Amino acid sequence: MQKKIIFIVLSLMACQYINAQFLMDMVDTSTTIGKGMLGIYKKFDGVRISGYMQPQWQITSTEGSKNYSGGDFAPHSNNRFMLRRGRIRFDYIHFPEAKGPSVQFVFQFDGTERGVFIRDFWGRIFENKYKLFAFTAGMFARPFSYELNLSSSDRESPERGRMSQILMKTERDMGVMVSFEPRAKEHPLQWLKLDAGIFNGQGLSSTADYDSHKDIISRLAVKPVSISKNLLFSGAVSYLNGGMLQNDKYVYHTTGKMVTVDSSVENEGKIAPRKYYGADAQLKIKTHAGFTELRAEMIAGIQTGTRINSETPPALQSGNDGHYIRHFNGAYFYLLHNIINAHHQLIIKYDWYDPNTAVQKNEITTASNFTSADIKFSTLGFGYCYYINPSTKLVLWYDRINNENTALSGFTKDVKDDVFTARLQFRF
Repeated sequence: MQKKIIFIVLSLMACQYINAQFLMDMVDTSTTIGKGMLGIYKKFDGVRISGYMQPQWQITSTEGSKNYSGGDFAPHSNNRFMLRRGRIRFDYIHFPEAKGPSVQFVFQFDGTERGVFIRDFWGRIFENKYKLFAFTAGMFARPFSYELNLSSSDRESPERGRMSQILMKTERDMGVMVSFEPRAKEHPLQWLKLDAGIFNGQGLSSTADYDSHKDIISRLAVKPVSISKNLLFSGAVSYLNGGMLQNDKYVYHTTGKMVTVDSSVENEGKIAPRKYYGADAQLKIKTHAGFTELRAEMIAGIQTGTRINSETPPALQSGNDGHYIRHFNGAYFYLLHNIINAHHQLIIKYDWYDPNTAVQKNEITTASNFTSADIKFSTLGFGYCYYINPSTKLVLWYDRINNENTALSGFTKDVKDDVFTARLQFRF
Protein backbone atom coordinates (compact mmCIF):
# COMPACT_ATOMS: atom_id res chain seq x y z
CA MET A 1 0.00 0.00 0.00
CA GLN A 2 2.83 2.37 0.89
CA LYS A 3 4.52 1.72 -2.47
CA LYS A 4 1.27 2.50 -4.28
CA ILE A 5 0.92 5.84 -2.49
CA ILE A 6 4.53 6.78 -3.31
CA PHE A 7 3.97 5.87 -6.95
CA ILE A 8 0.78 7.98 -7.14
CA VAL A 9 2.47 11.01 -5.57
CA LEU A 10 5.41 10.77 -7.99
CA SER A 11 3.01 10.44 -10.92
CA LEU A 12 1.24 13.63 -9.88
CA MET A 13 4.55 15.45 -9.64
CA ALA A 14 5.57 14.27 -13.08
CA CYS A 15 2.26 15.43 -14.55
CA GLN A 16 2.77 18.89 -13.06
CA TYR A 17 6.36 19.02 -14.33
CA ILE A 18 5.42 18.19 -17.92
CA ASN A 19 2.49 20.56 -18.41
CA ALA A 20 2.09 24.12 -17.19
CA GLN A 21 -0.89 24.61 -14.92
CA PHE A 22 -3.45 27.33 -15.50
CA LEU A 23 -5.50 28.69 -12.63
CA MET A 24 -8.88 27.57 -13.97
CA ASP A 25 -7.93 24.46 -15.98
CA MET A 26 -10.55 21.75 -16.31
CA VAL A 27 -9.79 18.08 -15.85
CA ASP A 28 -9.36 17.04 -19.49
CA THR A 29 -10.60 13.44 -19.66
CA SER A 30 -9.47 13.12 -23.29
CA THR A 31 -5.75 13.24 -22.42
CA THR A 32 -3.56 10.57 -20.89
CA ILE A 33 -2.70 12.86 -17.98
CA GLY A 34 -6.36 13.73 -17.43
CA LYS A 35 -7.36 10.05 -17.38
CA GLY A 36 -4.56 9.31 -14.94
CA MET A 37 -5.68 12.11 -12.63
CA LEU A 38 -9.25 10.80 -12.77
CA GLY A 39 -8.01 7.39 -11.68
CA ILE A 40 -6.11 8.91 -8.76
CA TYR A 41 -9.10 11.03 -7.73
CA LYS A 42 -11.37 7.98 -7.76
CA LYS A 43 -8.95 5.82 -5.77
CA PHE A 44 -8.80 8.42 -3.01
CA ASP A 45 -12.53 9.28 -2.98
CA GLY A 46 -12.13 12.31 -5.26
CA VAL A 47 -9.79 14.34 -3.01
CA ARG A 48 -6.39 15.71 -4.00
CA ILE A 49 -4.02 17.93 -2.01
CA SER A 50 -1.24 19.92 -3.69
CA GLY A 51 0.87 22.95 -2.89
CA TYR A 52 4.10 24.86 -3.24
CA MET A 53 6.26 27.36 -1.38
CA GLN A 54 8.69 30.00 -2.66
CA PRO A 55 11.35 31.19 -0.19
CA GLN A 56 13.58 33.83 -1.76
CA TRP A 57 16.27 36.43 -1.20
CA GLN A 58 16.22 39.82 -2.95
CA ILE A 59 18.47 42.84 -3.21
CA THR A 60 17.57 46.20 -4.74
CA SER A 61 19.52 49.26 -5.86
CA THR A 62 18.22 51.64 -3.17
CA GLU A 63 16.88 51.22 0.34
CA GLY A 64 13.10 51.47 0.44
CA SER A 65 12.65 51.12 -3.33
CA LYS A 66 9.12 50.70 -4.63
CA ASN A 67 8.59 47.90 -7.12
CA TYR A 68 6.35 45.14 -8.44
CA SER A 69 8.91 42.40 -7.84
CA GLY A 70 7.30 41.17 -4.65
CA GLY A 71 6.29 44.47 -3.05
CA ASP A 72 8.04 47.58 -1.78
CA PHE A 73 11.13 47.29 0.39
CA ALA A 74 11.11 48.65 3.93
CA PRO A 75 12.41 52.25 4.19
CA HIS A 76 15.80 51.20 5.63
CA SER A 77 16.30 47.93 3.77
CA ASN A 78 17.83 47.11 0.41
CA ASN A 79 17.77 43.31 0.81
CA ARG A 80 15.46 40.77 2.38
CA PHE A 81 14.56 37.14 2.90
CA MET A 82 10.89 36.46 2.38
CA LEU A 83 8.39 33.70 1.71
CA ARG A 84 6.83 35.01 -1.48
CA ARG A 85 4.08 32.41 -1.64
CA GLY A 86 3.06 29.40 0.43
CA ARG A 87 0.07 27.74 -1.21
CA ILE A 88 -1.96 24.72 -0.16
CA ARG A 89 -4.77 23.62 -2.48
CA PHE A 90 -7.56 21.12 -1.89
CA ASP A 91 -9.48 19.70 -4.88
CA TYR A 92 -12.55 17.49 -4.70
CA ILE A 93 -14.25 15.91 -7.71
CA HIS A 94 -17.49 13.92 -7.64
CA PHE A 95 -17.87 11.15 -10.25
CA PRO A 96 -21.27 9.87 -11.37
CA GLU A 97 -21.04 6.33 -12.64
CA ALA A 98 -19.70 6.18 -16.23
CA LYS A 99 -20.32 9.88 -16.90
CA GLY A 100 -17.05 11.56 -15.98
CA PRO A 101 -16.71 14.35 -13.42
CA SER A 102 -19.86 16.30 -12.59
CA VAL A 103 -18.77 18.58 -9.74
CA GLN A 104 -15.38 20.07 -8.87
CA PHE A 105 -14.68 22.02 -5.68
CA VAL A 106 -11.45 23.93 -4.98
CA PHE A 107 -10.13 25.68 -1.89
CA GLN A 108 -6.67 27.29 -1.89
CA PHE A 109 -5.02 29.57 0.64
CA ASP A 110 -1.72 31.45 0.72
CA GLY A 111 0.31 31.52 3.94
CA THR A 112 3.44 33.66 4.36
CA GLU A 113 5.12 35.75 7.07
CA ARG A 114 2.66 38.50 6.11
CA GLY A 115 -0.42 36.48 7.01
CA VAL A 116 -2.85 33.92 5.61
CA PHE A 117 -5.19 34.77 2.74
CA ILE A 118 -7.75 32.88 0.67
CA ARG A 119 -6.80 32.67 -2.99
CA ASP A 120 -9.40 30.30 -4.48
CA PHE A 121 -12.79 29.17 -3.21
CA TRP A 122 -14.98 27.96 -6.02
CA GLY A 123 -17.18 25.18 -7.34
CA ARG A 124 -17.74 23.97 -10.89
CA ILE A 125 -20.59 21.95 -12.41
CA PHE A 126 -19.91 19.97 -15.58
CA GLU A 127 -22.49 19.32 -18.28
CA ASN A 128 -21.98 15.67 -19.17
CA LYS A 129 -24.52 14.90 -21.89
CA TYR A 130 -22.63 16.69 -24.65
CA LYS A 131 -19.40 17.30 -22.67
CA LEU A 132 -19.23 20.90 -23.87
CA PHE A 133 -20.09 23.25 -21.00
CA ALA A 134 -19.16 23.97 -17.39
CA PHE A 135 -20.49 26.50 -14.88
CA THR A 136 -18.21 28.01 -12.19
CA ALA A 137 -19.14 30.14 -9.17
CA GLY A 138 -17.17 31.57 -6.25
CA MET A 139 -13.78 33.28 -5.89
CA PHE A 140 -11.54 32.40 -8.83
CA ALA A 141 -9.23 33.75 -11.55
CA ARG A 142 -10.80 36.17 -14.00
CA PRO A 143 -10.81 34.84 -17.60
CA PHE A 144 -8.55 37.51 -19.04
CA SER A 145 -4.96 37.31 -20.34
CA TYR A 146 -2.46 34.47 -20.64
CA GLU A 147 0.04 35.63 -18.01
CA LEU A 148 -2.66 36.34 -15.44
CA ASN A 149 -3.95 32.79 -15.65
CA LEU A 150 -0.60 31.02 -15.74
CA SER A 151 -0.02 29.58 -12.27
CA SER A 152 2.73 31.22 -10.20
CA SER A 153 4.22 27.77 -9.65
CA ASP A 154 4.74 27.30 -13.42
CA ARG A 155 5.54 30.85 -14.52
CA GLU A 156 9.22 31.22 -15.37
CA SER A 157 9.62 34.84 -14.22
CA PRO A 158 9.28 35.43 -10.46
CA GLU A 159 6.35 37.84 -10.91
CA ARG A 160 3.74 38.87 -13.44
CA GLY A 161 4.45 42.15 -15.23
CA ARG A 162 3.61 45.56 -13.80
CA MET A 163 0.65 45.91 -16.19
CA SER A 164 -0.85 42.59 -15.12
CA GLN A 165 -0.47 43.37 -11.43
CA ILE A 166 -2.01 46.84 -11.69
CA LEU A 167 -4.97 46.02 -13.93
CA MET A 168 -5.87 42.74 -12.22
CA LYS A 169 -4.55 42.91 -8.67
CA THR A 170 -4.39 39.38 -7.13
CA GLU A 171 -5.95 38.01 -10.36
CA ARG A 172 -9.10 36.71 -8.58
CA ASP A 173 -12.60 38.09 -8.09
CA MET A 174 -16.02 36.96 -6.91
CA GLY A 175 -18.33 35.96 -9.72
CA VAL A 176 -19.82 33.34 -12.01
CA MET A 177 -18.56 31.98 -15.32
CA VAL A 178 -19.76 29.78 -18.16
CA SER A 179 -17.15 27.84 -20.15
CA PHE A 180 -17.39 26.19 -23.55
CA GLU A 181 -14.63 23.61 -23.88
CA PRO A 182 -15.31 20.30 -25.68
CA ARG A 183 -13.97 17.42 -23.60
CA ALA A 184 -14.43 14.72 -26.22
CA LYS A 185 -11.23 14.19 -28.20
CA GLU A 186 -13.10 13.62 -31.47
CA HIS A 187 -15.10 16.88 -31.26
CA PRO A 188 -14.30 19.23 -34.22
CA LEU A 189 -13.88 22.22 -31.84
CA GLN A 190 -11.73 20.39 -29.31
CA TRP A 191 -9.01 23.02 -29.88
CA LEU A 192 -11.28 25.93 -28.84
CA LYS A 193 -12.10 27.36 -25.41
CA LEU A 194 -14.46 30.20 -24.50
CA ASP A 195 -14.90 31.59 -20.98
CA ALA A 196 -17.40 34.34 -20.15
CA GLY A 197 -18.26 35.61 -16.69
CA ILE A 198 -19.77 38.33 -14.53
CA PHE A 199 -17.72 39.62 -11.58
CA ASN A 200 -17.91 42.18 -8.77
CA GLY A 201 -15.13 44.20 -10.39
CA GLN A 202 -12.79 45.33 -7.63
CA GLY A 203 -11.16 41.93 -7.21
CA LEU A 204 -9.66 41.08 -3.83
CA SER A 205 -8.57 44.69 -3.20
CA SER A 206 -11.80 45.12 -1.22
CA THR A 207 -13.50 42.75 1.23
CA ALA A 208 -16.95 43.32 -0.29
CA ASP A 209 -18.60 44.66 -3.45
CA TYR A 210 -19.09 48.41 -3.05
CA ASP A 211 -21.56 49.11 -5.86
CA SER A 212 -24.21 47.40 -7.99
CA HIS A 213 -22.20 47.55 -11.21
CA LYS A 214 -20.53 44.36 -12.42
CA ASP A 215 -17.70 43.54 -14.83
CA ILE A 216 -18.28 41.35 -17.88
CA ILE A 217 -15.13 39.46 -18.82
CA SER A 218 -14.50 36.96 -21.61
CA ARG A 219 -11.64 35.14 -23.28
CA LEU A 220 -11.70 33.19 -26.54
CA ALA A 221 -8.68 30.92 -26.86
CA VAL A 222 -7.13 28.56 -29.36
CA LYS A 223 -5.55 25.76 -27.34
CA PRO A 224 -2.11 24.51 -28.43
CA VAL A 225 -2.30 23.11 -31.96
CA SER A 226 0.46 21.54 -34.05
CA ILE A 227 1.46 23.65 -37.05
CA SER A 228 4.18 21.15 -37.90
CA LYS A 229 6.03 18.29 -36.26
CA ASN A 230 8.13 20.63 -34.11
CA LEU A 231 5.89 23.69 -33.86
CA LEU A 232 2.97 24.43 -31.51
CA PHE A 233 0.80 27.56 -31.60
CA SER A 234 -1.80 28.93 -29.20
CA GLY A 235 -3.43 32.33 -28.75
CA ALA A 236 -6.44 34.22 -27.46
CA VAL A 237 -8.34 37.48 -27.37
CA SER A 238 -9.73 38.92 -24.13
CA TYR A 239 -12.30 41.58 -23.32
CA LEU A 240 -13.38 43.32 -20.12
CA ASN A 241 -16.29 45.76 -19.88
CA GLY A 242 -16.81 47.16 -16.41
CA GLY A 243 -16.60 50.20 -14.20
CA MET A 244 -17.44 51.63 -10.82
CA LEU A 245 -20.03 53.98 -9.35
CA GLN A 246 -19.13 57.67 -9.31
CA ASN A 247 -19.93 58.44 -5.71
CA ASP A 248 -19.23 62.18 -6.15
CA LYS A 249 -19.45 64.69 -8.96
CA TYR A 250 -15.75 65.09 -9.72
CA VAL A 251 -14.42 63.33 -12.81
CA TYR A 252 -10.87 63.97 -14.05
CA HIS A 253 -9.71 63.51 -17.66
CA THR A 254 -6.52 64.32 -19.57
CA THR A 255 -7.49 67.09 -21.98
CA GLY A 256 -4.76 68.36 -24.23
CA LYS A 257 -1.68 68.07 -22.06
CA MET A 258 -3.21 68.66 -18.64
CA VAL A 259 -5.69 67.14 -16.22
CA THR A 260 -9.09 68.84 -16.22
CA VAL A 261 -12.05 68.28 -13.94
CA ASP A 262 -15.73 67.96 -14.78
CA SER A 263 -17.75 68.80 -11.67
CA SER A 264 -21.24 68.65 -13.15
CA VAL A 265 -23.77 67.36 -10.62
CA GLU A 266 -25.04 64.94 -13.29
CA ASN A 267 -21.81 62.96 -12.90
CA GLU A 268 -22.84 61.61 -9.52
CA GLY A 269 -24.41 58.20 -9.89
CA LYS A 270 -22.90 57.48 -13.32
CA ILE A 271 -20.44 54.67 -14.02
CA ALA A 272 -16.74 55.46 -14.42
CA PRO A 273 -15.52 53.09 -17.17
CA ARG A 274 -13.04 50.24 -17.16
CA LYS A 275 -12.62 48.69 -20.60
CA TYR A 276 -9.74 46.40 -21.56
CA TYR A 277 -8.92 44.80 -24.91
CA GLY A 278 -6.26 42.11 -24.99
CA ALA A 279 -4.62 39.69 -27.41
CA ASP A 280 -1.94 37.09 -26.73
CA ALA A 281 -0.03 34.45 -28.69
CA GLN A 282 2.44 31.67 -27.89
CA LEU A 283 4.74 29.83 -30.27
CA LYS A 284 6.63 26.77 -29.03
CA ILE A 285 9.47 25.22 -31.08
CA LYS A 286 10.91 21.81 -30.26
CA THR A 287 14.73 21.70 -30.18
CA HIS A 288 17.38 19.09 -29.39
CA ALA A 289 17.64 20.49 -25.84
CA GLY A 290 13.92 20.85 -25.20
CA PHE A 291 11.93 23.86 -26.39
CA THR A 292 12.27 27.46 -27.48
CA GLU A 293 9.14 29.49 -26.81
CA LEU A 294 7.97 32.97 -27.77
CA ARG A 295 5.11 34.68 -25.93
CA ALA A 296 3.54 38.07 -26.49
CA GLU A 297 0.52 39.90 -25.16
CA MET A 298 -0.79 43.43 -25.49
CA ILE A 299 -3.60 45.11 -23.53
CA ALA A 300 -5.07 48.56 -24.13
CA GLY A 301 -8.16 50.43 -23.04
CA ILE A 302 -9.62 52.78 -20.42
CA GLN A 303 -8.90 52.55 -16.70
CA THR A 304 -10.50 54.40 -13.80
CA GLY A 305 -8.15 55.03 -10.90
CA THR A 306 -7.30 57.70 -8.37
CA ARG A 307 -5.05 60.75 -8.55
CA ILE A 308 -1.98 58.86 -7.31
CA ASN A 309 -2.69 55.31 -8.47
CA SER A 310 -3.98 53.71 -11.66
CA GLU A 311 -5.15 50.55 -9.88
CA THR A 312 -8.88 49.98 -9.52
CA PRO A 313 -9.78 51.81 -6.27
CA PRO A 314 -10.53 49.53 -3.29
CA ALA A 315 -13.41 51.84 -2.21
CA LEU A 316 -15.77 54.42 -3.67
CA GLN A 317 -14.32 57.91 -3.90
CA SER A 318 -15.74 60.70 -1.74
CA GLY A 319 -15.42 64.47 -1.27
CA ASN A 320 -13.48 65.96 -4.17
CA ASP A 321 -11.18 62.92 -4.61
CA GLY A 322 -13.04 62.02 -7.78
CA HIS A 323 -12.32 59.46 -10.47
CA TYR A 324 -9.31 59.75 -12.76
CA ILE A 325 -10.06 58.23 -16.16
CA ARG A 326 -7.02 57.43 -18.27
CA HIS A 327 -6.33 55.68 -21.57
CA PHE A 328 -3.56 53.10 -21.16
CA ASN A 329 -1.63 50.42 -22.99
CA GLY A 330 0.94 47.81 -22.09
CA ALA A 331 2.55 44.60 -23.29
CA TYR A 332 5.01 41.86 -22.46
CA PHE A 333 7.28 39.63 -24.53
CA TYR A 334 8.98 36.39 -23.45
CA LEU A 335 11.80 34.42 -25.01
CA LEU A 336 12.36 31.06 -23.31
CA HIS A 337 15.09 28.67 -24.41
CA ASN A 338 16.28 25.32 -23.03
CA ILE A 339 20.02 24.81 -22.98
CA ILE A 340 21.81 21.45 -22.57
CA ASN A 341 18.48 19.74 -21.73
CA ALA A 342 14.98 20.44 -20.41
CA HIS A 343 16.30 21.01 -16.88
CA HIS A 344 18.08 24.26 -17.80
CA GLN A 345 16.27 27.28 -19.19
CA LEU A 346 17.25 30.84 -20.07
CA ILE A 347 14.58 33.55 -20.13
CA ILE A 348 14.42 37.11 -21.42
CA LYS A 349 11.31 39.16 -20.72
CA TYR A 350 10.42 42.73 -21.65
CA ASP A 351 7.27 44.50 -20.54
CA TRP A 352 5.88 48.01 -20.33
CA TYR A 353 2.87 49.74 -18.84
CA ASP A 354 1.85 53.25 -19.86
CA PRO A 355 -1.02 54.32 -17.59
CA ASN A 356 -1.71 57.54 -19.53
CA THR A 357 -1.01 57.42 -23.25
CA ALA A 358 -2.10 61.05 -23.73
CA VAL A 359 1.12 62.46 -22.22
CA GLN A 360 4.77 61.53 -22.08
CA LYS A 361 8.12 62.57 -20.60
CA ASN A 362 8.39 66.32 -19.84
CA GLU A 363 4.68 66.85 -20.53
CA ILE A 364 4.08 65.20 -17.16
CA THR A 365 4.29 68.12 -14.73
CA THR A 366 2.86 69.03 -11.34
CA ALA A 367 1.52 72.29 -12.81
CA SER A 368 -0.63 70.24 -15.20
CA ASN A 369 -1.94 68.16 -12.26
CA PHE A 370 -0.13 64.96 -13.20
CA THR A 371 1.38 62.54 -10.68
CA SER A 372 3.54 59.42 -10.67
CA ALA A 373 0.40 57.47 -11.62
CA ASP A 374 0.80 58.89 -15.16
CA ILE A 375 4.39 57.71 -15.70
CA LYS A 376 5.28 54.94 -18.14
CA PHE A 377 7.48 52.14 -16.77
CA SER A 378 9.30 49.40 -18.67
CA THR A 379 11.16 46.37 -17.32
CA LEU A 380 13.81 44.22 -18.94
CA GLY A 381 14.07 40.98 -17.01
CA PHE A 382 16.38 38.07 -17.62
CA GLY A 383 17.14 34.94 -15.71
CA TYR A 384 17.89 31.27 -15.40
CA CYS A 385 15.66 28.41 -14.23
CA TYR A 386 17.09 25.11 -13.08
CA TYR A 387 14.45 22.39 -12.77
CA ILE A 388 16.31 20.28 -10.22
CA ASN A 389 13.60 17.60 -10.08
CA PRO A 390 9.81 17.49 -10.50
CA SER A 391 9.29 19.11 -7.10
CA THR A 392 12.19 21.61 -6.85
CA LYS A 393 13.13 24.60 -8.97
CA LEU A 394 15.83 27.28 -8.67
CA VAL A 395 15.25 30.73 -10.21
CA LEU A 396 17.91 33.45 -10.57
CA TRP A 397 16.41 36.66 -11.95
CA TYR A 398 17.33 40.31 -12.52
CA ASP A 399 14.83 43.09 -13.26
CA ARG A 400 16.18 46.25 -14.91
CA ILE A 401 13.37 48.77 -14.32
CA ASN A 402 13.13 52.06 -16.22
CA ASN A 403 10.75 54.98 -15.85
CA GLU A 404 10.38 57.73 -18.43
CA ASN A 405 12.08 61.00 -17.44
CA THR A 406 9.48 63.61 -16.50
CA ALA A 407 9.24 67.06 -14.94
CA LEU A 408 7.94 65.57 -11.67
CA SER A 409 10.13 65.75 -8.60
CA GLY A 410 11.83 62.40 -8.02
CA PHE A 411 11.25 61.27 -11.62
CA THR A 412 13.39 63.68 -13.64
CA LYS A 413 15.74 60.76 -14.29
CA ASP A 414 15.60 57.01 -13.95
CA VAL A 415 14.95 55.89 -10.37
CA LYS A 416 17.39 53.31 -9.04
CA ASP A 417 15.03 50.44 -8.29
CA ASP A 418 16.46 47.37 -10.03
CA VAL A 419 15.90 44.06 -8.22
CA PHE A 420 17.75 40.74 -8.15
CA THR A 421 15.86 37.65 -6.96
CA ALA A 422 17.17 34.21 -5.96
CA ARG A 423 14.28 31.81 -5.34
CA LEU A 424 13.83 28.16 -4.49
CA GLN A 425 10.46 26.58 -5.18
CA PHE A 426 9.32 23.41 -3.45
CA ARG A 427 6.23 21.69 -4.82
CA PHE A 428 4.15 18.64 -4.15
